[in-house]
Amino acid sequence: MKTLIVEDDLVSRLLLERFLKKYGPVHMALNGKEALEAVKLADETGEPYDLICLDIMMPEMDGQQALKEMRAMEEARDLSLSRRVKIIMTTALADKENVIEAIRGKCDAFLVKPFQKARLLEELRRLNLIR
Repeated sequence: MKTLIVEDDLVSRLLLERFLKKYGPVHMALNGKEALEAVKLADETGEPYDLICLDIMMPEMDGQQALKEMRAMEEARDLSLSRRVKIIMTTALADKENVIEAIRGKCDAFLVKPFQKARLLEELRRLNLIR
């Protein structure tokens, strides 16, 4: 499972990396703009991400905007639902508006920080990324 962690907080980035690195390569981006560049490069090289953990509150481009642009890129490539990357929003913002916006943006899951490893693994299993 190839993963991209998009997170501006160092502690959150390192925690996610520790949880996920045993399942495959883990790359990092500090904001939405860097994430879009990483996704484009991965797609161009034929090695797309299987999972993106995407924070909402970040500088330069927030996670909600990055989510919309990533899904638009997939739609432009006419990817089927089964072939698109799984995106888990990871955020401290659990308010109704952010959750609804993320769902409308077609995220696959929503984890509120601080989250437990067991909860993350539960979502990865539900998304058929791990067994």
